[in-house]
Amino acid sequence: MSVPLLQAEGLNLRFGTTTALDDVGLNLHPGEVVAIVGESGSGKSTLLRVLSGQLAPADGSVLYRDADGRSHPVHAMSEAALRRLMRTEWGFVHQSARDGLRMGVSAGGNVGERLMAVGARNYGGIRAQAAEWLRRVEIDDARIDDLPRVFSGGMQQRLQIARVLVSRPRLVLMDEPTGGLDVSVQAKLLDLIRNLVADLGIAVLLVTHDIAAARLLAHRILVMRHGRVVEQGLTDRVLDDPQHPYTQLLVSSVLAA
Repeated sequence: MSVPLLQAEGLNLRFGTTTALDDVGLNLHPGEVVAIVGESGSGKSTLLRVLSGQLAPADGSVLYRDADGRSHPVHAMSEAALRRLMRTEWGFVHQSARDGLRMGVSAGGNVGERLMAVGARNYGGIRAQAAEWLRRVEIDDARIDDLPRVFSGGMQQRLQIARVLVSRPRLVLMDEPTGGLDVSVQAKLLDLIRNLVADLGIAVLLVTHDIAAARLLAHRILVMRHGRVVEQGLTDRVLDDPQHPYTQLLVSSVLAA
């Protein structure tokens, strides 16, 4: 097994009397997709915010190993360094595409900005890559100069994915990427994400309440309840033979739906 790309240990966090994270740890390896699942209030989105440096834990550590093998304590990084990391080696796909796009900038401009953040300067080359990525996420490249606000919700989410993946980040964090979309749109988007992630070989942390999405995308799965990881392991093993009563309840509720 390779050295972990992201490593978290002993994460604890409380909001008043509510336990948000209780001794949570995880490892994410290069090219691996790990899903964090659980109901609303389970702590999964809080965990993602802590892992991405947006929120500091009361205890514990998060280490990121860069492309040169150097280890960086995420919560010791300056805001500027963390922003630079998020523009280059990391990416974040928001549940609402509007949080991940610049709505007053063209579709091509949204993709091109990310390329410029990693050093691209040739306008023709940037525009050509933007057009290619629009096609890769199944948006007609004739719409390269359209503003995202005239796109459907599904198209906006695909544009956000193109913006994040164009620079080939090593790690992408996804927060309910299919939330709020119609079921038919969700299925096509999940298929698109699966193919792109496999093609690029990137590592993904996926937060979702959707067991079907976790099964389709993830190599491993962590099940959270009340701020604790109650079960984890290979996705098929956990979902086909759940050991914890809460995981059994989650799986059975999906099967009964």
